[in-house]
Order: sequence, then C-alpha cells, then structure tokens
Amino acid sequence: VFLQLQVHGFSDSVGETNDEMAEPYKIIDSICNGSVKINGSNDNLNSYITSSNSVRRGSGNGGVCLLGLTGLRNLGNTCFMNSAIQCLAHTPEIVDYFLGDYQKEINYENPLGLNGELALAFGDLLRKLWAPGGIPVAPRMFKLKLANFAPQFSGYNQHDSQEFLAFLLDGLHEDLNRVKCKPYLEAKDAEGQPEEEVAEEYWRNHRARNDSIIVDLCQGQYRSMLVCPVCNKVSVTFDPLMYLSLPIPSTTMRTMTVTVLSTDGSTMPAPFTVTVPKYGRFQDLIDALSTKCFLRNHEKLLVAEIYRSKIFRVLDEPSDLLGLIRDEDKLVAYRLPKDSETPSLVLFMHERKEELSDLTNGSDIRKLFLKLLDPFLMPVGDDSDFSDEAGKIDNGDSIVEDVTSSRVSDNDAVSDSSEAGDEPHLSDDFQFYRLDSIRPTEIKMNEPLSISDFAKPLTIHVQWAEKMIEKYDTCLLSSLMEVCKPQLFTRMPPESVSLYKCLEAFLKEEPLGPEDMWYCPRCKKHWQASKKLDLWRSPDILVIHLKRFSFSRYFKSKLDTYVDFPIDDLDLSNYVCCKNSQLSNRYVLYAISNHYGGMGGGHYTAFVDIDYHSAFKQCEYLKTQITSVQLGHKRWFEFDDDRVYPVSEDNIKTSAAYVLFYKRVSDVK
Repeated sequence: VFLQLQVHGFSDSVGETNDEMAEPYKIIDSICNGSVKINGSNDNLNSYITSSNSVRRGSGNGGVCLLGLTGLRNLGNTCFMNSAIQCLAHTPEIVDYFLGDYQKEINYENPLGLNGELALAFGDLLRKLWAPGGIPVAPRMFKLKLANFAPQFSGYNQHDSQEFLAFLLDGLHEDLNRVKCKPYLEAKDAEGQPEEEVAEEYWRNHRARNDSIIVDLCQGQYRSMLVCPVCNKVSVTFDPLMYLSLPIPSTTMRTMTVTVLSTDGSTMPAPFTVTVPKYGRFQDLIDALSTKCFLRNHEKLLVAEIYRSKIFRVLDEPSDLLGLIRDEDKLVAYRLPKDSETPSLVLFMHERKEELSDLTNGSDIRKLFLKLLDPFLMPVGDDSDFSDEAGKIDNGDSIVEDVTSSRVSDNDAVSDSSEAGDEPHLSDDFQFYRLDSIRPTEIKMNEPLSISDFAKPLTIHVQWAEKMIEKYDTCLLSSLMEVCKPQLFTRMPPESVSLYKCLEAFLKEEPLGPEDMWYCPRCKKHWQASKKLDLWRSPDILVIHLKRFSFSRYFKSKLDTYVDFPIDDLDLSNYVCCKNSQLSNRYVLYAISNHYGGMGGGHYTAFVDIDYHSAFKQCEYLKTQITSVQLGHKRWFEFDDDRVYPVSEDNIKTSAAYVLFYKRVSDVK
C-alpha cells in the first residue's frame, strides 16, 4: 500500500519544538509498521517522521535511499522558485555549509538583512531536501520569509527564476555577512597605476565590507572601461559580479523593405530591401539601409512608420527591438543632412482642398514644399516622348525611373517656381496650416516664418487643389511597400548559437544609450560614451543567465534560440583578463533552470547532476548517510515541482535552458 503522510500544523522554523506534536508522533510510530516507497527506494515510515530540525535520521532497513531527490510542492505559480532552489540546493559547497553549523555566522545586526530569518528558513528547507527518504516539501515558511525581504515575491503571481535567484543570493549574503561594522572606504584615483594593483585594491575594499559564503563562492570581478567620444578620456573601474547575464545573438535573419525619400528634391522615392537579424535592433536596420542606399558621409537617415498615410511615429531609438516592426507595416527613411545640431523638421500633411479662398502669395514654407514635390511632377505628353531620356536608379531590388521637373510644361513650371507675390494665381494651388496649436492656424504668405525657431518638428497641413493633384504623381506616396510580404508555407530552420558567442556578445564594446549618458571628468559634460566589459576574476560557482526575455516601450518577447553550452568543459581562459591568478578557469555544468512556454505563461523545471562521490566528499553529515552504492552514483535528474525523474545527459541541452550553473574544476595536467 502506497501511503503518503503529511502532518499539518508543524512549525518550519529551525530550533523550535512543538510538545503538542510529540504524542501524535508516538501514535504514528506505533501503528505504522509497513514500508513506503519514496524515489524508488523502500524505507520505514518511522525513519522520517521526526522533528524537522533534526538532521540525523535513520536510513531504515528497507534498502538504499538516494539522497537529494526530494521535490518541492507548487504553492501556486511557485515553479520559478522551486526550479532555482533545486539548483542552489544541489550546489555542493552550499549543501556542506548549511548542513553544518552555519548559525554561528548569522549577522543579526545587519540593517540590510532580515535578522537571519531568511538564512534560517533556507537552511531548514535545504536540510529537509537532503533528509533520507523525505517526502515532497511545501516551502511555505521559506516563501514567507523571502517575501519579507523582497515584497515583490509575496502572493502567487508568476515570476522570473533568475530574478528570484538574484534576490535570494543577495538576501542570504546580507544575513550571513561576517562583517558586523562596514568600514567607509573612499575610492582613490587609479589613473596611471597598473591594472593588477587597481583591481586588487577594488577587490580588497569590496571584501572589507562584504564577506560571506555567497561572496566566497559566487562572486567574481569584471573590468568596466568607458571612453569619452570627445576627449578620449578612459575611465576604468572594477566591480563585483554575482552572475553573467548574456545576450543571445540572433543568427536568424529577416528581410525588410523601406522606401527611401530625399529631402532636397533630387531623386524619386525608391524601395530598398535589406537583410537584418530577426531579433536585432533598430541600429542594425539603419546600418544595413545606409549601405544599401549609398548614404553619403554628410547624410543621415530618419526612419518613420507610416499609418493611414501619416507619420505614426519616428523610430529614433537605436536600441529598440526590430520585433516592434511587423511585416505588414510600412516604413520610410528620409535622407537628412548630418549637422552638428539637430535641424528643425517640417512635416507636411496632404489633403485635397474642397473649397478655394482668397490668399496672399509666397513663403519659405511654400518653397520648401515645392522642392520636396519636385520629383513627383507628372511628365507632359506621351510616355514615349521621354522614355529614352528617363534615368534609372538600380538599387539591386527594383528599378525606379528618375523623372525630374524638366519634363513639366512651361506654364506649370512658371506656376510652381515663381516667387510669392509675383504670381497671384498661386493661391489656387495649395493652402498651408500650422498644426502646432490648439486649432489649425493659416500661414499667411506675406508673413515671414523662421523654421529654426521651432525645437520640435513643425507639422504643416497642406490642402491640395484638384488641378494640382493632376500634375503630381501622388500614388507613389499612397502605395508604399510593406516591410515584408508574407511567404506561405515557409519553414525556418531552428536557430542555434554557441554559449561562447553569447559571451563574446556580452564583452563587445557598445555605445551607451541616450538615457545612460556618462559624465566625463575632463570635459565636464555628459556624453554618450562607449563601454567595454571584461571578465577579470572568475568565481568558484559561475551562474550564467541567458537573456531570453526582451522588453521595450511597446513590445516584449521570448527567444527560443537553442544555445549550445558545454557540459564537461567550459573554458574561460581566453576571456578572463587577469592572468596572474593561480585558479583554473575551467568549469563543469551541474544544474540548469529551464523555462518552457512564452511571455503569457510558462513553467519552470530544473535539471540537476548529482555526483555524490565528487560533490559531497567533504560533507561530514552526508558521509554518514551515503552508502558505497551511492558514492559511485552519477546521473542527471529532472525536478518538476514535487516530481523527480532520472533524465539522460543527452536530453538536458534544450532551447528551454534559462540559467546555467557551473562549478570550477582543476586544470588537467
């Protein structure tokens, strides 16, 4: 008979006893003489129905019980927590520490901690997970203590396992910080000193204020280098790292078609099709488009999205995701002069004029407007009269005729190029209204208007007379090409990238965003500096977070890219800058936190490699519990909340891998 017993009302806190529960235990022990099968092994029921704060439980006489295979109950959307806890609870040094006398290092005076409550709750939970023949544990008390430290994890909403892990490690560090009184250490000017000495000083200062088992195992150091784009001032700092958050570079490409327009009236609008990374940034589109349209050195591109024949929004943030642009959207790119200061922009909105009214003539706005319309003038006469003279622009994707204003009749040319005031009949062609006020304001042709006075784009509403619509080919503006026409029955191969490529993308030099301007101490100004990160000191336990989730102002998504990560030999020797360390830079994988599903909902599990012989040979308690059969045991297990299954090593590398846990190993001589 399979019997599962759960005693309600038992306290989860360490060091407490409940006298009221003593009598039920005696009764249970006296009436239960059968055996129960837990995780594939038999064990007497009374061997594990004991006080939760007691670690030394009997192994029973029912055979070998595999330790560390206890699941965690899902309390309601807590799979993210269960996944991360199982990975951390199977970290050998963490297990050894919390199964020992860790209470003596609890810092009850640290205002940044939780008076040791989080450490005690985690230690109690870990002891239950490593109890022989234990049944699945409901981590209610631990979740309650964590919510006191990080209130965002209260309730039963779904969360991110990596975010949870970051808060847990930080909370455990503060509860176990051996530094009772943190000294004040002022950063010194390190300019001109050797980097090794500067890095070591930064590390000593950090350890003088932060000293715990978490720092000992999980923290390393990276070098951050900032370069001023104006004076080339270099600023180097060395900061601690708890984990690596690596971007996943995209290898899947997508084609995007953008219509490029000139703002000086020199060329006709032309569509250009470029290939960019599917999960790239707007800067990737700008770079590809600049090359394809032969952008000159004194020019830049302003990309905008067109919706209902109007500029819906300007795509001016280079770091935004290209996923914001759908295949059915329509994009245009304006060739603008590259000035030192951002020039004022004038946006024209076109409308057919229903009624004519008497207006005065002439203005700079009208001249600018006619200049923009010059490429759209319809040729006079039959197409055969000018087909041989039409220049052609070949951009590799389409051929567009370069029809210029020289093909307009003399009467039209006079009408469109005369000075304001010289031709009274010009009031019959266009009417201009400013839209930067509460109500449209008519622009008087005899009143000067300084465009440079406007810090933001000036939107002009233009009413077209019927006769002017017949003179211009406006269909080019109303029939823009879509970004990409959908292809039916096309199947893309699964995307794959190596973990080393992710690391190289993380270490790549990049400019800071406009919201992260750096203050240059030499220029005394804020600049958009370039930033370069390098690994300087690697930790014993290396946690790698794969950035599968992307967020922006309008869009969020998850990358299901398959990351090919090493299992037995992750070598960081070529990526760690400090060469003076005697420590190895080689790692082996021992745990994975997986996420299945998308942004709207998903599920977390964990893969854990349990190698009893190599992992826990230093743990005194486990030496007394592990038999010779278990010492030779090494295999991977999947922890899916309260269910635990063996899994083949060949099946642990999936596109669901989210957080990877590596431990340092000695160099092979």
